[in-house]
Amino acid sequence: MRIGCPTEIKAQEFRVGITPNAAREAVSHGHEVLIQSGAGLGAGFPDEDYADAGASIVATADEIFERAEMVVKVKEPQAAERAMLREGQLLFTYLHLAPDPAQTDDLLKSGATCIAYETVTDARGGLPLLAPMSEVAGRLAPQMGAWTLQKANGGRGVLMGGIPGVTPASVVVIGGGVVGTHAARIAAGMGADVTVLDKSLPRLRQLDELFSRDMNTRYASGGNIAEAVAEADMVIGAVLIPGAAAPKLVTRDMLSTMKPGAVLVDVAIDQGGCFETSKATTHQDPIFEVDGILHYCVANMPGAVARSSTIGLGNATMPFMLALADKGWKQACRDDAHLAQGLNVHAGQITNAPVAEALGRDHVALDTVLA
Repeated sequence: MRIGCPTEIKAQEFRVGITPNAAREAVSHGHEVLIQSGAGLGAGFPDEDYADAGASIVATADEIFERAEMVVKVKEPQAAERAMLREGQLLFTYLHLAPDPAQTDDLLKSGATCIAYETVTDARGGLPLLAPMSEVAGRLAPQMGAWTLQKANGGRGVLMGGIPGVTPASVVVIGGGVVGTHAARIAAGMGADVTVLDKSLPRLRQLDELFSRDMNTRYASGGNIAEAVAEADMVIGAVLIPGAAAPKLVTRDMLSTMKPGAVLVDVAIDQGGCFETSKATTHQDPIFEVDGILHYCVANMPGAVARSSTIGLGNATMPFMLALADKGWKQACRDDAHLAQGLNVHAGQITNAPVAEALGRDHVALDTVLA
């Protein structure tokens, strides 16, 4: 198979979809790999690294999309990229379609087959291609929130760990999954007073056993969320419903109960955000204010640490990429029901039920597509 990897064009996105190691593996499997010149520079991988791995360097994204049978990316294709997709082509990347009807319409019109990293599952019910970036985003969230809390940035001017005689910042994490766990761990490590809210009592018990000395846990009822948010210096939204739009757990009315200059960090912004007042921002212009509350809603947070993120993502995606190339997408999905869950769009139809439900669209069953 001819596999192509273009340079990411989303604002301030420095990651790359294929690492030199992944390129070398694909070539060793007998595949041809095309890398757009400069695609890896933001992650510290020059063209020479790819050439040494056996990949071919091409000048433009146009050539990648024209020649490749499978296009491997990081972020959802932008409008210019979607216009280059063609019928029968395979796209393997993050999509996050639930809050993005415009992208969905373009992918449907293209006739391409689109497999989304974020809905591929594993035998334990996890999301193996989302997990590494969730780990990165979770660890970054308190760091970015602490920066936003600084007075020069409009925040309350509260130090995360406090000092002797001065209380630390109060950090509330909504969601105890991968993002929430890593966010809570880092916030606690910075010395903050951390509370994690989740609706799963078994998960809260796990977190209590792991971190009982470092953080508090509360059940995520509406009343408990409202009370915790009102007391917080920083709230980290870390809620995920696979494939679906994130629920709005912090309403605009709740902002009036918060401390002026408090910070909301919405890690769920790729799925529409879990704060009612959230809107996607960029690394270049990351924060905005609503009713005196600062919002940090960068949609590609892991792009800030592009090398670490690229390597982590590449480790996770490589086996699936190779399966798709070795077998073709249909046979690979037949052989691996977890990979098949990643199929979101095929030949003008939505194939993922939660995505279709979030968008209010019809979908075709996976079994029908794979028959």
